Amino acid sequence: MIDSDESFTLVDTRPEDSYEGWRIHGAENVPFDPHNEFDDEKIERIEAASNGDSIVAICGKGLTSTPFGFELEQRGYDDVAVVKGGMEDWSKVYEVVPVETANEDLVVLQLQRRAKGCLGYVVGSTAAESAVVVDPTRQTDQFKIAAEEAGLTIERVLDTHVHADHISGGRKLATELDVPYHLGERASERGVEYDYEPLADGETIVLDDVEIETLQTPGHTTEMVNSLVDGEALLTGDTLFVESVGRTELQFGDEDAANGAELLYESIHDTVLELPDETRILPGHVSVTAENRYEVGSPGELIGARLGDLRDDLELIGLDEDEFVDRIVENDPEKPPNYERVLEINTGTEPPEDESEATELELGPNNCAA
Repeated sequence: MIDSDESFTLVDTRPEDSYEGWRIHGAENVPFDPHNEFDDEKIERIEAASNGDSIVAICGKGLTSTPFGFELEQRGYDDVAVVKGGMEDWSKVYEVVPVETANEDLVVLQLQRRAKGCLGYVVGSTAAESAVVVDPTRQTDQFKIAAEEAGLTIERVLDTHVHADHISGGRKLATELDVPYHLGERASERGVEYDYEPLADGETIVLDDVEIETLQTPGHTTEMVNSLVDGEALLTGDTLFVESVGRTELQFGDEDAANGAELLYESIHDTVLELPDETRILPGHVSVTAENRYEVGSPGELIGARLGDLRDDLELIGLDEDEFVDRIVENDPEKPPNYERVLEINTGTEPPEDESEATELELGPNNCAA
């Protein structure tokens, strides 16, 4: 309905603080508690917002929007719908976007987790009919379906780093498929407590005529790796985004964030920017506003850029090292909610109690960019 510009009014019945922290663009906030009286003020606000349009109600899980919808129907509104699962289910909506490639056997699919801006990838060879999944999120079925529809069998899974903003699906997907799971070789420094096969700098995964080379790019984290796909595209994880670069204090802490920024500068300038200008940069995230809008591009459109264009247009990577470090250290954005708990889960230190906790931990957009 949103993407087709359908005319309707979206009413968010969550408390104001939840609405202000994260919402769907264009939603009107009418907090509703089914234990309290449905007063005339709410009706006036709804009438002013809707202007006769159909109404769609949403809340966190559907627990308040559903009785809200019933109340409206009892008061004569005959075109009311409720979003099943609320913002929790909205956080699990995906788009699959194919990437154009020069190698006709190469398949690259970008999976966009719309509400959070997480970007994962299926990289495969039609000649080998096999694929590698990079940075899968917790909804692993999305990656299985994308690979299957492309005629590919997933043979390996890798994470570019230990994520802090969302629960990785990497180890889960590899276990479900009984295939190798990879992290960069320096992941041992992060206290990872589960088995993985380390990828060294320069190590290459070969799928028939498609090569995926590992490039060590510390900065956002010490163990960060990027994947150079057949010399055409670089999956940059949280090293370089289309609109920014990765923040550094989530692993290094506020006191040592400058050390991480120095590493990040070196990774960008000595590794990433050494690649040809035509290299396509495919990041691990796109920044999402509190109103659920992409900072660059749009859901369903490829989030990526030509390296030469980023070299010219992205101010951060044009700074000298001292300016770059100062900018990264002095302008820390708000930290991702629950990031310390998410890191515990992603290192295997303390698994989530249940699906409900995992869902709660991930609510809201990612916040990995500097």
